[in-house]
Amino acid sequence: MQTEKNKYLFGVCKVGEKGQIVIPKEAREVFNIKSGDSLLLLGDTKKGLALVKTDVFNAIAEETFKDD
Repeated sequence: MQTEKNKYLFGVCKVGEKGQIVIPKEAREVFNIKSGDSLLLLGDTKKGLALVKTDVFNAIAEETFKDD
């Protein structure tokens, strides 16, 4: 469900016995997440967890650390 421009509520994920979650289909489609993609898991003890595709994170890191 899209709540406003570029903001989504994808629903609830349950953690399985092995600590795994399933990313909802709509979220995978919106963010173009395919089988075999790598995701970076970020965490803040007060704000929670965030998943970022590694190619997006790498692009941000390259821009941050490039020589001018």
